[in-house]
Amino acid sequence: MPRTGAAEAGPQRAEPQIVQAPGERERIEVLPPSGDRPALRAPQILTVEPTEDYALLDSGAGEKLERYGPLTIRRPENQAIWPRRLPERAWEMADAIFTGDTDEEGTGRWRFTGEALGETWPLSYDGIGFHGRFTSFRHTGVFPEQAAHWRFVRDSVFQSKRPVRLLNLFGYTGLASLVAADAGAEVTHVDASKKAIGWARENQALAEMESAPIRWICEDAVRYCEREIKRGNTYDAILLDPPKFGRGPKGEVWQIMEDLPYLLALTRMLLSERALFTILTAYSIRSSFYSLAELMREEFRGRGGAIEAGELVIAEDGADPRLLSTSLFARWTA
Repeated sequence: MPRTGAAEAGPQRAEPQIVQAPGERERIEVLPPSGDRPALRAPQILTVEPTEDYALLDSGAGEKLERYGPLTIRRPENQAIWPRRLPERAWEMADAIFTGDTDEEGTGRWRFTGEALGETWPLSYDGIGFHGRFTSFRHTGVFPEQAAHWRFVRDSVFQSKRPVRLLNLFGYTGLASLVAADAGAEVTHVDASKKAIGWARENQALAEMESAPIRWICEDAVRYCEREIKRGNTYDAILLDPPKFGRGPKGEVWQIMEDLPYLLALTRMLLSERALFTILTAYSIRSSFYSLAELMREEFRGRGGAIEAGELVIAEDGADPRLLSTSLFARWTA
């Protein structure tokens, strides 16, 4: 778990003092980072290919047709502005079809073409079991494009050949945490949703990883980072997968464009001297990966290393696959 002590503090660490602007919640005062900015390697396109566990079968006309294990699923996709390739019957015969709001966070419901399915069904990633889940917000309990990050996390932790303390912020249903722990990391998983923490624990049980070194913490990500800084704790790797908007357990409000710079500053303060990486992923924001990269370069001044930035995309199954853009990312490595 996170180690305590000033010796582990990164070179840019500031003394934690509390400041509060009128109408805003308290924040730790952070000194501007100094030193050279990390090198930039962009654009980078990280592509997820079809596997036995997941495949993007077709996309177009504002929807996507996917295979999650044994089930085919049809749901909205605003990025798919091109025409479909498969015949209409293939789309109509999907096992589950999401109906309702087409907004990324819009509510709706699932329609099943055959016998009604349960809320969950078993899936796996690289031998790690977890639940697929029909949610009212069209999500399925997993973001398949994140497999590109999971591979990187697994390889980085395993190849480090030393104890790695990893912090997973906005950890959702915990697959990244399970992958990191399976590779040998000691993981702290933070999410503001009690329901998501419960789902993550269910995934841990399904994966038969109850003894894995994972702490599940239901708390606002910003507040947790502030407390860890006050305690003198540090981490060797940090994952951030923030929503565009969210609320913490005590009503804390998260707005990504307003709060991300401060959270990245806290992230820098939490990195150990031997830190390996920090990965930031962003969905559904009016920004570019260059914006994320330049923000991270400013906040990580003096840390050395390099920052890669670009998009996470999913390749369609079959010949001449199209690439479906899903999210933006920026990744610092030492």
